[in-house]
Amino acid sequence: MGNSGMEELIPLVNRLQDALSSVGESSSFHLPQIVVVGGQSAGKTSVLENFVGRDFLPRGSGIVTRRPLILQLHIANTEYGEFLHCKGKKFTDFDEIRKEIEAETSRLIGSKKGISPVPINLRIHSPHVLNLTLVDLPGITKVPVGDQPADIEYQIRDMIMQYICNENCLILAVTPANTDLANSDALKLAKDVDPQGQRTIGVITKLDLMDDGTDAREILENRLLPLRRGYIGVVNRSQKDIDGKKDIKAALLAEKKFILSHPSYKHMAETMGTPYLQKILNQQLTNHIRETLPAFRSHLQGQFLALKKEAEEYRQYSPADPARRTKTLLQLVQRLAVDFEKLIEGSGDKVDTVNLSGGAKINRIFHERFPYELVKIKCDEMQMRREINYAIRNIHGVRTGLFTPDMAFEAIVKKQISRLKGPCMKLIGMVGQELTTTVYQCINKLSSFPKLRDETEKIVTTEIHEQESKCREQVLLLIDIQLAYINTKHEDFIGFTNTQQMKDQSNKTGKAGNQVIHKGWLTINMGIMKGGAKEFWFILSAESLSWFKDDEEKEKKYMLPLDNLRLRDVEKGFMSSKFVFAVFNTESRFVFVCVFGIFYKAPENFTDPQLERQVETIRSLVDSYMSIIHKTIRDLMPKTIMHLMINSVKEFISSELLAQLYALGECSVLMDESPEQQKHREEVLRKHAALKEALAVIGEISTSTCTTPLPPPVDSSWIKSSRISSPLSPKLANNSSTGAKQVSRSHAPRAPRVPTPIASTAFPSTDGLQQLPGHSTHVPIVPR
Repeated sequence: MGNSGMEELIPLVNRLQDALSSVGESSSFHLPQIVVVGGQSAGKTSVLENFVGRDFLPRGSGIVTRRPLILQLHIANTEYGEFLHCKGKKFTDFDEIRKEIEAETSRLIGSKKGISPVPINLRIHSPHVLNLTLVDLPGITKVPVGDQPADIEYQIRDMIMQYICNENCLILAVTPANTDLANSDALKLAKDVDPQGQRTIGVITKLDLMDDGTDAREILENRLLPLRRGYIGVVNRSQKDIDGKKDIKAALLAEKKFILSHPSYKHMAETMGTPYLQKILNQQLTNHIRETLPAFRSHLQGQFLALKKEAEEYRQYSPADPARRTKTLLQLVQRLAVDFEKLIEGSGDKVDTVNLSGGAKINRIFHERFPYELVKIKCDEMQMRREINYAIRNIHGVRTGLFTPDMAFEAIVKKQISRLKGPCMKLIGMVGQELTTTVYQCINKLSSFPKLRDETEKIVTTEIHEQESKCREQVLLLIDIQLAYINTKHEDFIGFTNTQQMKDQSNKTGKAGNQVIHKGWLTINMGIMKGGAKEFWFILSAESLSWFKDDEEKEKKYMLPLDNLRLRDVEKGFMSSKFVFAVFNTESRFVFVCVFGIFYKAPENFTDPQLERQVETIRSLVDSYMSIIHKTIRDLMPKTIMHLMINSVKEFISSELLAQLYALGECSVLMDESPEQQKHREEVLRKHAALKEALAVIGEISTSTCTTPLPPPVDSSWIKSSRISSPLSPKLANNSSTGAKQVSRSHAPRAPRVPTPIASTAFPSTDGLQQLPGHSTHVPIVPR
């Protein structure tokens, strides 16, 4: 007795094929099926027609099969065909089936010789077939002919790889007997994706066309160029038979007669021919379905669960129901508010690990970009001192000032505070831009309703601009407040007294505070010194004049404090390029020491030490006060922007947006779906229903059926990997380095015929099935 559970597997998978046809090609690729691969004129069409017993496939020169044909064979009492794209229509005339295949192909890709990966589903019911599912693909070609695309070879290889890369697929590699098997394109592609040979079945066609004195006996016995699942030899109708309309039943009888009468094949006649090939494929596909079904069920369940939530939402939505539209509008606005708040405040949901966005980016602007912008506006040291110098001199006017003027300090400080407006305005602009970007990111989820999305975007961006304008006004007011009163009593401000203390301390420690005015080589002429004029390296600062042995400034010769001393230019020759100055006492009205400095390069903006000391004092005060201002601004700006912009926009979206949308008076129009969304909703519901049906079909399949174990491994290294890799087929590239070695006929390894028992599986249609030498009982085991 046959195993009824096994017998029903293939029809149930065919039901899965139909159920999943609306899910898309990716799901159908995962179905257990047999894919027929071979070169042009390899005999693939004849093999399939022999299975059916009818002429029904297009024939001609060049590429005839231009779309994948998923052929489902079903045992039935009556004979007819059905197309999935013509549901309910039965084709009893098989010539009409051929014409429909041609018409459906032309409908999608025209009359040219291009190809398309979109399959045609054909189911044939007949009492002359066994349950079987096969996929016929375009024949492998090398050179484009006529109006074929220049890359037709790569297109066909890509299409083949999309199917045979699927681990649930059995590969039927068809090769003519009158060609070199070691160069078979079908076996090369199979080797690329199935290097262990667990899914590849070899078919040798055109046995009757081999040269006299040659035969394929050693190949069919799997002793020469072995495959793990072995080879099956068939004899197809010749072109003369086809042109003469030779009946397929007669052709099958002729095939049987040829095998029985041929001295090389008659001893294995029971394991050759089209009927036996059909039985073996039925058996192996059934076994393969049982083995791959658990993984396929998991795959479908994953897709089903991924669509379940979305499908439930779409199922409850009725586009024509006003109440449902209103409820959906409310839910969408609430979700927008939640999404915006999560992006601003941060959330553990769907964390972006690639880029900063929303609140994280605003935080970076607050604490990294804004301080950087403040640093950029700081004056150059020389420019700052020059401005202080001019301020002091302009305040003194025609008089010579004895004290450091505080008005100069205020003038410089106010100028520096005013320069803060630029970075502050830039900060507000950057935060406003990021808020707008965040809103766009949230509003994109409303793309299902274009008018709602557009109106929401318009309302919210307008609110952001309004709050941004208010924030600018407030920040300008804060800066004006700082300008209104310079608080020199601030606890962190050093003041004039502290400045003097700092200068005294710096003099003791020798650190900064004693601002250097000039450096250079100096010629000293002093009456009390012996040895005449000598050159030293000097450093003139606001506090002292020091000279050293050389410009390394390591050995100090003398330091002259400049308290109550002034500098005076000394007359020099008209053509002299040197600079000469004298140091004199301003209180005693006579020069008690005279130093003549001779510079080999004249300094610029040479000033006296007293002015430089005043500049240094104000410079220290400005630094102290501006550090307070910068600290205050860095603290207040994020708080001000957070309060006036970010929190205000959050509050507006959560509480005011819905009211403004209602105020438009077009709520019904706002909830009109886009054509794309309507199509997507229908597709999701269709996919969900198809997956649910597919899982129900799988639930009917009995997994307690018996199976036949896979034959043991053989040495298939003779198959050369394909040398042309497809960019769409990564497995082809990954497996092309197997280092397969071509084996010629004369040097091919011959393995001993070792009988290996195989578990028996009974089929109602395959009673009395004999063990095939070279396929199950005579598979040679060659150590790798």
